[in-house]
Parts: sequence; C-alpha cells; structure tokens
Amino acid sequence: MSRFKRLGNVDSLKGFRKETEKEISVPHGLLQAARKSGQLNLSGRGLTEVPQNVYRLNVDTPEEVKQNVSFAASDGWWEQTDLTKLLLSSNQLQHLSDDIRLLPGLITLDLHDNQLSSLPSAVGDLQELQQLRLSNNQLASLLVEVCSLKSLRSLTLQNNLLESLPEELGQLENLTELDLSSNLLRELPVGFGCLTTLQKVNLGHNKLQCLPDCLSQLKNVKLLDCSNNQLTGVPPSMSEMVGLEQLYLRHNRLCFLPQLPAPSLKELYVGNNQIQQLEEEQLCCLKAISVLELRDNKIKGLPDQITSLNTLTRLDLTNNDVSSLPASLSLLPDLKVLLLEGNPLRGIRRDLLTKGTIELLRYLRGRIEAEDGHGGLALPSDARINIHAIKTLKMLEYRDKQAENIPDEVFDAVADHGIVTVDFSKNQLTALPNDDMTIIDVYILFPTMLACITVFFNFTF
Repeated sequence: MSRFKRLGNVDSLKGFRKETEKEISVPHGLLQAARKSGQLNLSGRGLTEVPQNVYRLNVDTPEEVKQNVSFAASDGWWEQTDLTKLLLSSNQLQHLSDDIRLLPGLITLDLHDNQLSSLPSAVGDLQELQQLRLSNNQLASLLVEVCSLKSLRSLTLQNNLLESLPEELGQLENLTELDLSSNLLRELPVGFGCLTTLQKVNLGHNKLQCLPDCLSQLKNVKLLDCSNNQLTGVPPSMSEMVGLEQLYLRHNRLCFLPQLPAPSLKELYVGNNQIQQLEEEQLCCLKAISVLELRDNKIKGLPDQITSLNTLTRLDLTNNDVSSLPASLSLLPDLKVLLLEGNPLRGIRRDLLTKGTIELLRYLRGRIEAEDGHGGLALPSDARINIHAIKTLKMLEYRDKQAENIPDEVFDAVADHGIVTVDFSKNQLTALPNDDMTIIDVYILFPTMLACITVFFNFTF
C-alpha cells in the first residue's frame, strides 16, 4: 500500500489554511449574574481582549430568550440591571474597543495591571464613571476625553509612562483622589490648581524639580505625597493649603526644613534629604505638628526652639550627625517617641538610648534639675517651678500639680523674665487666674480640665 493511501484521511492542505480564531467569551453563568447584580469581575483571566458579549451585555437579549426558554417572573430579561462595575485588572489587555460606549452606566472601571498603551476616545462617553483605575499599564499620555468625565472622583495612574498631563485635567471638578506616582512627570499643568475638591494627591516617584504655586488653590487636600522627586524646596504659597494634614517630602534634595505655617499640618516627613540645620522660624510655624520625621539627613543639633512644638508626639532623628541633645527636649509635654539611632551622641550612655524614650526624657529632665541645684525654685507655698525653663526658654511650667488655682507667688517668681509660654496642664483648673494681665503670644494647655480646650493668649508679667 502506498503511503498516499495510508494518509488518505489527512488534510494535505492543513498547513496552508488559516485557522479560525476561537472567539473569546465569558461563561454564561457570569453574564447572567451580572445582569442581575450590575457587577462583572473578569480579573486575572489571562484575557488579551475584552469579549464582545461583555460590551453587549445590556444590548443583546440573553441566549435563553433566543432559544425560547421560559423564564420565571424574577428572571425576566427585560428587568436586567445596567452594568455599573466592570473589573478587568491583571489581564493582558493591549487595547480597549470603542464598544465600551455600550456600557454608559459604568460607575467603576478597573483596568489596572494590563498592557494598555492608549485608551479609546469612547471612554469620554462614560459620564456616570466615578472610579477609573489605570495603574500598572504602559500609558505615555492621558487621553483628553478622560478629563471630560465630570462625575469622576478617583483616578489612579501610578506606574505608567506619563511625561506630561493635559491642561484639561483641571476640568475634573469632582475629583477627590488622584494618584500619579511612579511616572516620568517633570512638571504639573497650571490647570492642576483647578482640582479644588481633591483631598488626596500622590505625586511620588516622578522627576519633579519644583512644585507650582497653583497648589495653593487646593484648600481641601489633606494628604500630599511628593516623595522621591528632585525638589530643592517648596513654594511658600503652599502654606495656603489650609486643609493639609500630611506632607511627604522624603527622598528629595531639600537643604532646609520647609517653612510652612499650614495651620492643620500634623505630619511632616522629610527623611532622606540634605538638611543640615533647623532654624527657629521653620520650627515655630509648625503649630499643630504631631509627627516630625527628619531621619537620614545631616542635622548636627537641635535648637532650644524645638520646645515650641508643644503638640509633638513623635520625633525621628535616625541617622543624622546630632552629637548632643538639649535638656529642654524633655519639656515637650506630649513627646512619646524619640528615635536617635545612628547619631554620634556624646555624653549619653549607649545603654540609656536602648531603654526607650521615657527613660531618655527622664535623664534629660534630671540634667535640668541638676543645673537648678535642688530641682527647681521652691516657693513659700512649697510649690516648685522649673527655673531653667524660665531663664532659657521663657517658659513658666506649673503642670501636673492637681491644683485648683495657681498660687500668686508663682507669678511673682517670674516677674521681669519676659515669659512667652505658660503650661498649666494636668491640673484641676476651672477658670483662668483673675490677675490683671496683658496678653501676647502665650500658649496655655488644658488637656485634663473639665472641658478640654486649647487657648492662645499673650501674657506679660
């Protein structure tokens, strides 16, 4: 038998025919559930394109109808819900079809972790969209039509290839969260300042050399992350960001601590810069600061004005050039964490540094008492006040006495010393002293009184 007869059932032209590509589709059960819930999760399915029956989910009638299958009343296809949430993350999508416009009810569109290098202009038709996730793709530019999505509240674009942003970005009038981290941005458009509803902005890991003055218009921003850029400073106008609570400036090229009298600023992170010294005016404007991170800089010492940070709870000085600590550091009333590892400190035993903040502050407080001789100035009523703080810091400290009133001799003892700060915390005061006083820049703390209040006054004795 010839070999041709033995191969009689073989298609001799198979290698020359173009095989029909298998159409990508979504399991019927998922589509049926999506029509009821309005949500479809296709994340992590290895998709190279979005199946056509996904785009046409709310356009075409279900297969059951075409096959004349009877429905229960609750399954009526005409009662289907518009798709509002489409999750396509962690696939291999390289493009999105213009047919995305067939899903105008989308509120959430998640495309993060794909291979998208562009978006179709039809995205601009999704006017109900509130959340658009595009992180971890290959986008070199932001589609202008995205900026027409008036309902958009959250836009995440981290880990793309963006070198610039369209001026139209400022049209996203309802945007509250914007993540542009890990891109190639060198500057921000002027229109950035029009995003007045923003509350959280991440600009980290870009190539920004400066920040525009238009940031001052972002009155509602609470968190601003500009870490890992090339900043040498920040514009003074940023102090007008009255809602700013957290500012991250790690891994930049700052030589000075920013002077930012932002009234709500509670956390400032400036680690891994080139700061060498702290100036009085830079510290005194941090009226509400709670966390101050200064690690991995070149700071050589702390000024006595560090005690003006009455609200400070955490101070990180890890890996600096600090050789000595002012004893007045122990007078910060709320300091709970003091990190000093990696500094060439002299005069403080190494084992003391390992015992924690409480022991270290107790040691520093002991140094003040040693300088005062017998631990303070004894008054006729046997109440002691810190004479060191009075002379060097212009601070009257009469705290933790559980006193119902302040003895007159306390005020007599500080006469002519030009006191600018008074601390009467942790007492049982129900009213201010009735003595006649002229008021100038005095900070009085009442955290344990019947009504917890903070008041700013000016006392001249």
